[in-house]
Amino acid sequence: MSDAAQSTAAEVRAAAEAVKTALDRHLAAVERRSGEDDPAVYEAFNQLAAAAEVYDELLYDRYDEVTPFEIPGAEDALPPYAGPEEPNALSVLIRRDYAVAEPQRLLVQAQRIEAAEGEDGTPASGTVHGALGLLFGEFEPDEIASRHKEFGLEEGDSTLWVTASDEPAEPGEWLEAPFEQVDPQQVVCRFDVSAVFDDEIDDDDDEDTDELEDELAGDLDEDEDLEPLDADRR
Repeated sequence: MSDAAQSTAAEVRAAAEAVKTALDRHLAAVERRSGEDDPAVYEAFNQLAAAAEVYDELLYDRYDEVTPFEIPGAEDALPPYAGPEEPNALSVLIRRDYAVAEPQRLLVQAQRIEAAEGEDGTPASGTVHGALGLLFGEFEPDEIASRHKEFGLEEGDSTLWVTASDEPAEPGEWLEAPFEQVDPQQVVCRFDVSAVFDDEIDDDDDEDTDELEDELAGDLDEDEDLEPLDADRR
């Protein structure tokens, strides 16, 4: 922000109060949660993340200070849920990424499927894309996810979104563009899996290890300053 638009102390104080209110609401939602995926808890989390982000920005703008808090996913958080309170229909959107780590293993599995079906003609299992077509045509996506190593695949990021609506979609209504009509405000819950989360945990562990090593090194330095005992005193 420019100096002319710099936040006032009152705005910072109001933002701090909003964070306190959001904290109370989040705790109340957690205490009343109806299950692991309670949408009220999810909404309270997003509201807390938004309030904390505003406070952090105003605090920095006014006082050149930051908070020690980091709420994961705050920048990319979905907006508060605004769908039906009692939805009559839901949609589950899933994306799973894989790397073809062992193409030969994938081809062998596809050849087994083709041999079991006894199909004549040009084998589809001779190419990677043909083998993938056979694999996903034979097995459910959840089974492939649980057995991906058998098929020469390596897991990447994945996400699952559950959206709510008042009425089920008409047959064939969204098949041409299945992912283009998602309203973020109708997302009941979302689950992300990524190696980046593991990397963040590993980084924290590395920092803790480095701090411990520094402390131990400091202790050793202090020990070196101690004078040895005289022979008569041992």
